[in-house]
Amino acid sequence: MTAIIRYIELIRDRVMDWDAYPFSIPAVARLGRLDVDAGVTVLVGENGSGKSTLIEAIAIAAGFNREGGTKDFTSQHRRSESDLHHHLRLTRGARREKTGFFLRAETMFNVSTEAEAYRGYGWEVLHEMSHGEAFLWVVENRFRNGGLFILDEPESALSPQRQLALLARIHELVQKGGQVIMATHSPILMGYPGARLYGLGQHGIEPVNYEDTEHVVVTRAFLSNPERMLAQLFRDQAGDE
Repeated sequence: MTAIIRYIELIRDRVMDWDAYPFSIPAVARLGRLDVDAGVTVLVGENGSGKSTLIEAIAIAAGFNREGGTKDFTSQHRRSESDLHHHLRLTRGARREKTGFFLRAETMFNVSTEAEAYRGYGWEVLHEMSHGEAFLWVVENRFRNGGLFILDEPESALSPQRQLALLARIHELVQKGGQVIMATHSPILMGYPGARLYGLGQHGIEPVNYEDTEHVVVTRAFLSNPERMLAQLFRDQAGDE
């Protein structure tokens, strides 16, 4: 099935100052064409690598409210986004999204507040749920078939079991024509079969295999022998004091 968004490009001749944020971030500075035409595209990388900055810019360029929600949401509590969205070109396929959602853990409170205005349209009172419950309710009840879904670190709101539930819902949506672009630290979420993974770091943005991501390598090493890893960690910490 044709992707909703085929690829993303940085319009480099619009950038006036490569030393200014966010263009000083290596992953942004070296951004050329980023193919996102898989059912699920995942951005992975260390804190500060630019994952959320890029995800946010993609969402805004696609027409979503910067604080999250559907394209009808308009809450503007505090401007914190970069200007990157003004410098991105989204090349779309022939098929347009029927619906969509930009879901980011850090602004879930704001989305919950605005959603109260839509109670007549079947929205629950999300403020009466836990963070994770509200997050998953949105995924299960407001992510519809044929949509474009942009997720920023959804694992921060979800237990491992709930992350598996999110994966199952993502699979259902992809099978029915949906497209997901996601930034995550979670080895569970980045393990979606057939996902296109990109690693963001000092060398820019590069395709990466699941088994080679630092998240998987470190998690696997810890789970295989937590005592040894902790002992080494604490020895190194003591040596730095």
